Amino acid sequence: MKFPKKLPRPISAFLLLLVVSAGCSQAESHSQSTAKPKATPRIFAGEYPIKVVCSTGQVAEMVTRIGGKFVHVDALMGAGVDPHLFRPRSTHVKQLAAADAIFFNGLHLEGRMADLFVQMARTKPTYAVTEGLQARGDKRLREPPEFAGMYDPHVWHDVALWADCVNDTAKFLSEFDPKHADAYQQNAAVYSSELAELDSYCKAEIVKIPEKRRVLVTAHDAFGYFGKAYGLEVFGLKGISSEEEKDLDHQAVIQRMLIKRKIPAVFVESAIAHRTVEALAEPCRDAGLDLKIGGELYADALGPAGTEDSTYTGMIRHNVRTIVEALSAK
Repeated sequence: MKFPKKLPRPISAFLLLLVVSAGCSQAESHSQSTAKPKATPRIFAGEYPIKVVCSTGQVAEMVTRIGGKFVHVDALMGAGVDPHLFRPRSTHVKQLAAADAIFFNGLHLEGRMADLFVQMARTKPTYAVTEGLQARGDKRLREPPEFAGMYDPHVWHDVALWADCVNDTAKFLSEFDPKHADAYQQNAAVYSSELAELDSYCKAEIVKIPEKRRVLVTAHDAFGYFGKAYGLEVFGLKGISSEEEKDLDHQAVIQRMLIKRKIPAVFVESAIAHRTVEALAEPCRDAGLDLKIGGELYADALGPAGTEDSTYTGMIRHNVRTIVEALSAK
């Protein structure tokens, strides 16, 4: 679907309304905007490939792997983009309006876009890949008390949990396009098998870190699922959302912990200013701890296009290698 350079007034007004509603405040996006998009039930009857727009790179790769040649996928957010802070422009709204289906992470990861997804769901299938986890009441979902009774959205850092999202997404695509349901299920099975191997890799590598050093300190609390799945204590300078301000008292507590336990490294994130973590180093060094920046992790976004880290598997492997090398160093 192509839009003319000058949109008719009704469409322009509709797009403006969506942009305004998407640009809500932090309080609105993470507390008040609790409505869940309800995809319009329908069977795809258009021309292939199905035009799909996804929010993040992780979701886009998932849908691409499942959909294969029957889908064309575009991602709104590229490498280095923080989904907590992403504010859609009119061009993004046009992309969504032109799509046959929309897939996003959910669990308030894309907080500023919550109202926009609700609006889009009135006219086209709009699906949160984590919806199945919620519907089943999956016990692995984290519900940190400081996140106002909501679930931690960073589920992809537990590879087995993400694999379940793959199966849920394949089911949705199969219902939307039953003509190719067998292909979607087969593609999902292949991808899930790769993720099972990746999950085993994570477990085998993390245990190489001396037990007393299995402490992961990052810019914000994005690695809770990773820590729970693979046996690391996790501390974030900010909370679940990178929108939150850094708490200096909390930072002081982490500094004391690092010094007392002689943890050798902390980690910066690709989508958050490095100074958030670098501020930890000087006070710890002044206290006699040779604290290093262990490397950059991909917390909320995939790596740069054209690199191994631009894939989900590559992102996870990069994080594991970086963490193991830094925390095992003598």
